[in-house]
Amino acid sequence: TMKRETEAKRSPLTIVVYHYIRDLKGSRYPEIKGRDLSLFRGQLEYIARNHTVVTAEQVVGAISARAELPPNACWLTFDDGYIDHYANVFPLLMERGWQGTFFPPVASSIRRDVLDVNKIHFILCRAPTATLIDRIRSFVMETVLRPEQSFDQFWARYAVPNRFDPAEVVFVKKMLQVSLPEPGRSTLVGELFREFVTSDVRAFANELYMSLEQMQAMRKCGMRFGSHGSRHIWLDAVDTQTQEKEVEESLALLQAIGDSAADGWIMCYPYGGYDASLLSIVARKGASVGLTVRAGVADLARDPSLELPRLDTNDLPTAT
Repeated sequence: TMKRETEAKRSPLTIVVYHYIRDLKGSRYPEIKGRDLSLFRGQLEYIARNHTVVTAEQVVGAISARAELPPNACWLTFDDGYIDHYANVFPLLMERGWQGTFFPPVASSIRRDVLDVNKIHFILCRAPTATLIDRIRSFVMETVLRPEQSFDQFWARYAVPNRFDPAEVVFVKKMLQVSLPEPGRSTLVGELFREFVTSDVRAFANELYMSLEQMQAMRKCGMRFGSHGSRHIWLDAVDTQTQEKEVEESLALLQAIGDSAADGWIMCYPYGGYDASLLSIVARKGASVGLTVRAGVADLARDPSLELPRLDTNDLPTAT
């Protein structure tokens, strides 16, 4: 038995993460960084030929060594609760008899707020990056008075390219997501969104995100849901009390969807941000799996089960 348990744990698990999945060219925001629907279909074909798609239940079973994962196991995960997942992904998964696991935040699903993370995506589609940097510079000069928080120091710290974005875009995202002080930061994001995208925030939210009823329908058809916090904030940048509240609100959403599983729930850290105190909260509240944005194929023998790496859709081929 010991040998079999070790082998089960040793199975590599390719966890793929998706966000927007739509006909980009035919959409109102063709510049949004998403997976084009035709390429998504091609990627599903590639996965079908090279992997065995597994369910959340199989992953939890393998982690607790109750079962083995098949060779070349692949787990499909979808972040942020976009309408794309209901309209475009759900039918294609049903066609193949596959399960996906979806991570909707509470604020967008229930309160119909447009999350700051998404406001920033659409602002970047509509506003020249140089304009946004100028606005951030003015904001810093007007509101941030501490010498260690000059614009130049922010720039030196955050204007660093990553595998998805050039330095200027990383800088705008980091500053607007987390680094500018509150409450001014959210106010600035809201102003830029109204100016460059739309002033009708609720209508935009209704077009962008799945509704609770849609998620309940998906759950009834065998799809799984997990926690993505309440407001999609950097959970390693807030105090323990806020972390606890974010997790509790997201667990209430899972219950409303009909996905409070007996074998533990799944946590997906917004932006991949977590720390020791958040890990202890999710462990105490019974999470069985935690998903990061660290790029890699998960090794269930080595990776802590609350800190599994994932591959972005761009890391996998889109056709055979």
